Amino acid sequence: MKRTAIAVSTLFVTMTVLVSAQAGGGWTTLFDGKTLNGWNVVGDANWTVADGVIQADKGNGFLVTPAAYRDFQITLDFWVSDDANSGVFIRCSDPKTISATNAYEVNIFDQRPDPTYGTGAIVNVSKPSTFMKAGGKWNTYDITAKGPKMTVVLNGVKVVDAEDAKHADGPIALQYGAGTVKFRNVRVRRL
Repeated sequence: MKRTAIAVSTLFVTMTVLVSAQAGGGWTTLFDGKTLNGWNVVGDANWTVADGVIQADKGNGFLVTPAAYRDFQITLDFWVSDDANSGVFIRCSDPKTISATNAYEVNIFDQRPDPTYGTGAIVNVSKPSTFMKAGGKWNTYDITAKGPKMTVVLNGVKVVDAEDAKHADGPIALQYGAGTVKFRNVRVRRL
């Protein structure tokens, strides 16, 4: 009877650990909700943390991961004012001088003068199949990069499905350029 109880207990613990690992799905939280620990600051944007949100409303700059990513999926929530200019830069080849020419910029820019590469687009690579405005509300990006293939899902709608091989890997960067920008629930998993 004791052996059966021990075997059942061991099986239960093993199954619990396996289910927990599967539920995590290999995701790594990049923002702890309290600090900017784990990010390199580039530029002079006034990044702060309040109420579980990273935010900025002055300056110009980036929060950059110290690690590089090649094949990955990143999800995050963002809130921007209507006049905001922001983005999620992936595979940054120069993490000290980030631009749409040395990284892929998944744009957050509702009022971009040329709307072709506005919110949802990968600048200079693919315009969004559906144009959506993000200002004044919480939105969710789900960005996947695997080899040359990249997809962008904005609020559950696939807006980009593109291929480009200019940038193979590099850090991820969150941009502040104008307006008010907020990020939360930032997580990544390698594929």
